[in-house]
Amino acid sequence: MKIKLLFTFLILLSFTQTHGQLFVKDAIKENRQKEYSNIIKGITKNLSLPLNDSTEELWQDAFWSMELVQYKAPWITSTINNTFDSIEKRSLQFQRSLLELVYSNYPKQYIPQVNKVIAATNDAKVFAMGSEYLLNNDASKKTVSTITNLLSKKFIADTGNATIKMLNQRLSYVSGCLSGKNNDRYCIKNILADILNKKAFSNSVVVYSFQRKNRNYPGLAIVRNRDGNFIKDETGNTFSVPQLARSIPNLPGYLSNGNTPEGVFRMDGFDTSKSNFIGPTTNIQLTMPYENTIIHFTKDSTIADSVWNENYYRNILPESWKNYLPVYQSYYASKAGRTEIIAHGTTVNPEYYKNETYYPLTPTQGCLCTKETWSEQTGERLISNQQKLVDAVQQAGGPDGYLIVIELDDEQRPVYIEDINTYLPK
Repeated sequence: MKIKLLFTFLILLSFTQTHGQLFVKDAIKENRQKEYSNIIKGITKNLSLPLNDSTEELWQDAFWSMELVQYKAPWITSTINNTFDSIEKRSLQFQRSLLELVYSNYPKQYIPQVNKVIAATNDAKVFAMGSEYLLNNDASKKTVSTITNLLSKKFIADTGNATIKMLNQRLSYVSGCLSGKNNDRYCIKNILADILNKKAFSNSVVVYSFQRKNRNYPGLAIVRNRDGNFIKDETGNTFSVPQLARSIPNLPGYLSNGNTPEGVFRMDGFDTSKSNFIGPTTNIQLTMPYENTIIHFTKDSTIADSVWNENYYRNILPESWKNYLPVYQSYYASKAGRTEIIAHGTTVNPEYYKNETYYPLTPTQGCLCTKETWSEQTGERLISNQQKLVDAVQQAGGPDGYLIVIELDDEQRPVYIEDINTYLPK
């Protein structure tokens, strides 16, 4: 999870380690209560300031905090209404922040206002965020047609814009224009065995993260070693841990702070974090294509080119996946500016999300997150699926290989190992 530097009113977590056991002081119940109180005070304080150029960032901090704890209050509704009335005066970053907030916390309340935003803006990311808000409410032919027509008029010359390309792809899927075995996201099971085969990403450690289209349901991570064999658990079955790929606002993966994009990531070592969200458990560092060089991502030292293009990404894919469009989302998300997506644990209070289908897992700002439980009495780490995942990667040969995020289908339930076993090599 990429941490917002302006989130200053949260208490910084205190990490300690005794005889190999990790502790998080601020996971203790009293400290979590204090944290929540500070968050609400910060929201109230920041949104009570007059909105102008010098206070925009403080308002954006408040918006993010509201998303984090899913906070709503009657007085905030009128504040948001007034903010939309003058949105054209605000910076592009502020506009995106406001659209992210309403996508997350108010998914059905601001359709007229968002329609006005996409009609007025010439910024690709603002347009895409507003369009996704509208599609999330109504994916009818009329909505798709309205957005498509506006997009064609505003961005007809912007053919190289990754955000516009991904929005166009999304509109094509919604309208049913894409068909055929390789382009149909829900015919993926016809080609799933090919990416699990030993020949795919050979001589590399691979973590596969299987997800549902509806990221409100937890996915599942499994690990393959350099020889192409899948790591087993203590019972002799395929090792797996639930893994959430949902961001807090639940935006599509090509947008900043959206869900973890589908596609291929390069594993780039282990690290530990001092952030007040991720916690001290070892995390798996990941990079997307535009975050590093072509040689780094492909591990092909014969490549002389230093400028990324889609073909270098395409060439690492199994043949049956080269024309499967969803797997390119990580490529285009990174081209559009997404960075700092990793696989980590969590010290976020899960009670913020107790009514959600993914509870007790916690969402992020677009990373892959596993379940961790910390004692409310002592702050001691009690359960860590993240540590289990790290241990499995270490057993497989270490974090030098690939992590691949794959959406299976639109079933409204978590992913279980039984969903995957059929496709694993025998």
